[in-house]
Amino acid sequence: MPEQPEVPQFRLAYVPGVMPAKWVRTWSERIPGVPIELVSLATAAAVAATRGKEVDAGLVRLPIDRDELHAIPLYIETTVVVMPTDHVLSVSEELTFADLEGEVVLHPQDDPLRWGEDHSESLPGTPALERPATTQDAFDLVLAGIGVVIVPQSLARLHHHKDLTFRPLAEAPTSQVALVWREDSESNLMEDLIGIVRGRTANSSRGKPETPKERPTAKAKAKARAQSAPPAGRGKQGGGSGKANQRGPAKGGRPNGGKGGGKSGGKGRGR
Repeated sequence: MPEQPEVPQFRLAYVPGVMPAKWVRTWSERIPGVPIELVSLATAAAVAATRGKEVDAGLVRLPIDRDELHAIPLYIETTVVVMPTDHVLSVSEELTFADLEGEVVLHPQDDPLRWGEDHSESLPGTPALERPATTQDAFDLVLAGIGVVIVPQSLARLHHHKDLTFRPLAEAPTSQVALVWREDSESNLMEDLIGIVRGRTANSSRGKPETPKERPTAKAKAKARAQSAPPAGRGKQGGGSGKANQRGPAKGGRPNGGKGGGKSGGKGRGR
């Protein structure tokens, strides 16, 4: 029995909170013969997997170690404060650092936000005695009424709970989502994914060689000249009329060509 050909596949890593569903749908429509496998990893692990060729590309949060990698920044996430639904700060539409004075602010160790070198001085509010190991642990503490947590909005939605809510935080650092892939990648599928995340249409020619235009042959040029030339007998007014008069008078004594021909013929003969 002959061996079945291997079905090509594309592996895409993505970090928690980043939802690649819209790009995957477009991929499925344009490249139905190649399934795309999604792998959920933390940013550091997604970068390592991309560099190590365990996945073809990754959707991660910047900044990262860019060694051996290309990166296309895609969008900036909104930073929010997550709190219990009955928290006094929930009445505001947007919060500032000043609003968080006196609040215990949890700072998970996997926080994707960049607060500077000294996080204790950069974070607003009062820091907790210990840093939660993960963002999920921080959300559990918020549910228990122990402080609030500042995260990208996508993570607030990922860890949604009916007893929690969030509000945008002005002046806060933000996170930026990017597509990363290896510098040595020559995959056409990678080019397809780049086009999809950049919003190119299916008919876009960018990144693909253009089909060279055919040059017209000598025969085609001659045919074109023949088609553009005026038909015989429709030359300049004097020449055309003179030719008509050479045929002699038509019946009734009028020159061939009617009234117009007679007048023109007179000019063609000269005086």
